Amino acid sequence: MKLRITIDGKTYEAEVEVLDEYAESSDSIFEPAPVAHLPPTPPQTVSPAHDSTNGDAWKVCRSPFAGHVIKVNVVPGQTVEPGDTMLVLEAMKMETPVTASHAATVKSVLVVPGNSVTAHQALVEFE
Repeated sequence: MKLRITIDGKTYEAEVEVLDEYAESSDSIFEPAPVAHLPPTPPQTVSPAHDSTNGDAWKVCRSPFAGHVIKVNVVPGQTVEPGDTMLVLEAMKMETPVTASHAATVKSVLVVPGNSVTAHQALVEFE
């Protein structure tokens, strides 16, 4: 079988021997795969870690994954409501807002923009 290919305006001819019997069928193996259409990723709500030995686990917001702190939107003394964006983390070139899971007053912010964080690392403490 002969093929003609044009690359950057130059035409090339090549002779090709088909070895796979399926390549000549009507169900071509060269058809593109279907494209998956995924919904956008929703903001990440961080719920307090459940720790039966520590009844105050709800007083700490922890990182849902390892990444870098891009932006911090809260300061000590500030009141947050459920869904408020407290900070933004970046991992694998994706920015994810970290939102408050409950109403609280910020006691301390344990990270600053540019910090690397690990999964489950404490980010914000509440009063």
